[in-house]
Amino acid sequence: MMKITDMSQLASYAANPEQSRGRKFPEPLPQGRNQFQRDRDRIIHSSAFRRLEYKTQVFVNHEGDLFRTRLTHSLEVAQIARAIARNLSLHEDLVEGIALAHDLGHTPFGHAGQDALNACMKNHGGFEHNLQSLRVVDYLEQRYADFDGLNLTFEMREGILKHCSVKNARLLGDVGERFLKKQQPSLEAQVANLADEIAYNNHDVDDGLRSGLITLAQIAEVQIFAEHLAQVRQKYPALEGRRLVHETVRRMINTQIVDVCTQSRLNIAEANAKNIDDVRKQFPLIAFSKKMQKQQLALKQFLRTKLYQHYRVNRMSAKANRIITELFTAFAGDIGLMPDEFQEYAANHQARAVADYIAGMTDRYAIREYQRLFSVSEREL
Repeated sequence: MMKITDMSQLASYAANPEQSRGRKFPEPLPQGRNQFQRDRDRIIHSSAFRRLEYKTQVFVNHEGDLFRTRLTHSLEVAQIARAIARNLSLHEDLVEGIALAHDLGHTPFGHAGQDALNACMKNHGGFEHNLQSLRVVDYLEQRYADFDGLNLTFEMREGILKHCSVKNARLLGDVGERFLKKQQPSLEAQVANLADEIAYNNHDVDDGLRSGLITLAQIAEVQIFAEHLAQVRQKYPALEGRRLVHETVRRMINTQIVDVCTQSRLNIAEANAKNIDDVRKQFPLIAFSKKMQKQQLALKQFLRTKLYQHYRVNRMSAKANRIITELFTAFAGDIGLMPDEFQEYAANHQARAVADYIAGMTDRYAIREYQRLFSVSEREL
């Protein structure tokens, strides 16, 4: 049978599905696709992936139809990651799968929801969406007759687990080893991680401008935006409004992708990495240039102070905190309030079962659960 992906086109230091460290539960090799394609397909067909459509990126889902959600963000990360992977001759299916799965464990209401759930779980091991994404693909998805989870390859799982404490790493077996050995993941995992940064920085600029929480005059004081805005205005002096913003942002993304590819090639050559084992022993090889790193940091700082800490975002965060906290308190106090499938696990792991239930909610489902538990109408009496 002809191979779907020509392995001869891969760099020697790329992850190779034919040399995968395998799956927790052995399975026959897939027909007509490689191991990483199978993983990618399982992620796309998972319930957790579909729920990303109604999970917040920055703006609460019901505030507008044009703002990014976790789903659109994940698709944008995958597109950027594939572009970088193709330029570096890395495995595109692996990098795409990691990108699509990286937010599967995210709570409703974005980072505000995660912070609230982490506070609720303080005495029960805490909550971190990165670990939860791995938990989703390892245990929580219930789709297959022979095993819990999606039974993904080691390479896909290690890419999903971007960071991890030593304490948690000791509990995770093979996928936690690199944190104990202070090693790096595959280049594909590193690409997905940096593509995530490129996507959310640039698209939060776009959504921030669309929402009116930041202005063009404000963001034009940030160097990387100012440089590309000047290029667009020079070439299209009559361009205004949304087209001006889109043209600027798309050029920023392209510049950052080119910068990552150029700098990463230099890093790989300097490290003399011949295979994936060499990659693991190095410093992170997928990286921005020093100039771009400085510009990225300035953009992050701008977004943190002008967008993420805007009073309207703070109000949304306060609501999210209250909803998550009160839901957790109610369910932890009476597991009978949760659906049957969570009650069985809660009998021995009460707090973690509650966290799993809440983390799996979409924004609108969490709001409805809050209303069902705490709002009383005459119809319900």
